[in-house]
Amino acid sequence: MGVINIFGKILLRGINLNLGILGKKLNAEFTKIKHEFEEHLQAINENTNEIAANYEYIFELESKLDKLNERVDQIQMYLEANSGIGISRGKNFDVKRLNRKEQEVFLVIYTLEEEKDTVTYEDIAKKLSISEQLAGNYVTALIEKGVPIIKRYVNSRPHLKLDPVFKTLQTKENILQLSLMEFGF
Repeated sequence: MGVINIFGKILLRGINLNLGILGKKLNAEFTKIKHEFEEHLQAINENTNEIAANYEYIFELESKLDKLNERVDQIQMYLEANSGIGISRGKNFDVKRLNRKEQEVFLVIYTLEEEKDTVTYEDIAKKLSISEQLAGNYVTALIEKGVPIIKRYVNSRPHLKLDPVFKTLQTKENILQLSLMEFGF
């Protein structure tokens, strides 16, 4: 039995030696993995910082574009007010037929402009009980159909005004063939 004990102890030492080596190798591999994760985390943090910097830069550019757009609108309104005619349209207005809701939006702009000088999407939305976004969509549709609406930005919010020449022609000749009585204005 003494021989079995000796072989058993030798075998156990061999297993312990193999387990010790295996443990060291595992520890080394886990250390490498941890190091790689730390490198990835650092790269993610750098990318996040770069994205944040790009976002700030884009926001700054958008702000500058809004200011530039406001200035261009002011110049256009100044030129139109002093020349008596629109810059791009002159006196030839080719307006496509408007649907009923577009006619209502036009009439709101037409009538509120008399009271307020300029009209906002919010004004249109309140008057017609619709959302501001929908009011903006209708204004875009009017512009696409040829209604000369001058859009000026004040504090990044659009303020609308009808081209003065078009408004005069609409009053005299009813280009859009609208009836204020029909709409209750």
